[in-house]
Amino acid sequence: MSNNLVIFGGDSHPKLVAQICAQLDVQPSKVELGKFSNGETSIAVKSSVREKDVYVIQSGCGHVNDTFMQLLILISACKSASASRVTAVIPYFCYSRQPDIPYTAKGAPIISQRKSSGSASASTPAATPTAGGKTVTTTQRPGADSPFKSLDSAIRSTIQSPTPVRPPPTTVGSSRIPMIPEGGKLNRSGGQQTPQPPSSTSAEAEELFNAQNAGYKLWVVQAGTLIANLLTAAGADHVITMDLHDRQFPGFFDVPVDNLYCKPLVQNYIHHCIPGYRDAVVVSPDAGGAKRATAVADALELSFAMIHKERRSQLLKGPPDATLTSGADIPSKPLLQHNPPPAGAPALHRSGSSSSVSSASSSKFVQTTMIVGDVRGKTCILVDDLVDTSYTITRAAVLLKDQGATAVYAIATHGVFSGDALERIKRSPIDKIVVSNTIPQERTLAVLGKHRVDILDVSRVFGEAIRRIHNGESISMLFEYGW
Repeated sequence: MSNNLVIFGGDSHPKLVAQICAQLDVQPSKVELGKFSNGETSIAVKSSVREKDVYVIQSGCGHVNDTFMQLLILISACKSASASRVTAVIPYFCYSRQPDIPYTAKGAPIISQRKSSGSASASTPAATPTAGGKTVTTTQRPGADSPFKSLDSAIRSTIQSPTPVRPPPTTVGSSRIPMIPEGGKLNRSGGQQTPQPPSSTSAEAEELFNAQNAGYKLWVVQAGTLIANLLTAAGADHVITMDLHDRQFPGFFDVPVDNLYCKPLVQNYIHHCIPGYRDAVVVSPDAGGAKRATAVADALELSFAMIHKERRSQLLKGPPDATLTSGADIPSKPLLQHNPPPAGAPALHRSGSSSSVSSASSSKFVQTTMIVGDVRGKTCILVDDLVDTSYTITRAAVLLKDQGATAVYAIATHGVFSGDALERIKRSPIDKIVVSNTIPQERTLAVLGKHRVDILDVSRVFGEAIRRIHNGESISMLFEYGW
């Protein structure tokens, strides 16, 4: 290898840095990584990088913000030291996910709790002081992260505010026009009838109708452009990564981005390590990963299946007081019915084609899960690019086993496993989980055991990519054949 090549490694994955350097037959250059007492990152480069080709290896795992800041400072230090070219090698690219729902601090999706019948703690009133010294009591469901999580929540909050003072009756000449109270009606003689409270079913249906047609979507900030600008401003001339969660992410950069694929390694593992793989079925756990799973299935000439999740509104299109039998002479049946779950029901609903109502007390959607394809009596191979909370693959494994699958393998490029994801996988029917070493997997081996986990080594792919880029060669063969 040329003496013009310099490799630095951050502290996020030192084992992978050593393996990549071993593939290139070079030693990682010396750099001191530390922190000041107040938490600021401290870096001192101990090797000369003047007019050299520098590669900085740092995976976006662990304490993500600290590791990313360390990467930026190390790139800037090399660029300031007159490096000819600085390439950021990021096996797992942090901040590349594009979430469509909010997540908790542990990484789990925010799901509201079902309000138990007859429970005194179903809602907790909170007193909010106002400018006039009075207090307004609002009610917030447990599990809701904000009282204004959606547009209809804001409307309901406004309705719950104190009733404003109504103006006095308007006088026209000598006649007085009576005011109509809420829920009241006027008879033909101008007298007031007894107020009639609206039925609970009609009010609930109206609330769902308004929520369905509001068209409001929760807005989530996309940080792709910001991350790209930070890397290029720090001095990165090139970026190498693997299996970006969002395929549009390279478009945020003004510098070349090489997105390597783990697909050749996955195909090689299926071919050599799964017994009877010819009769296996490649399964996509959701519609978003269908293209990735079909690429693997087509390359190995295997069958393909997909788990389809659909959320449909419980309210049909029509006026707010519509029912399933509107206009008929038979007793009407409301569209919305709340049936409490049976006592001791399991957390994961085992069903081949399951329909589960979302857990909010005023549920607006029914989630239907079904398998598109035949998996009975076959080995199923779940293929995904990233496993974080493991909700998706564990529920997919339950569904596959209930449909008669003999074994379930879960293969993913990046095993993040945040929160209690490993414990969830340990209790799931997944027979074996396969992940790459773009992220350290020592904790995964300790929790699940070596008999249930296989690690794919990506150091050869990254080592060959660095060698080819350094020598000015093409890396297109790595996309199809790996190394």
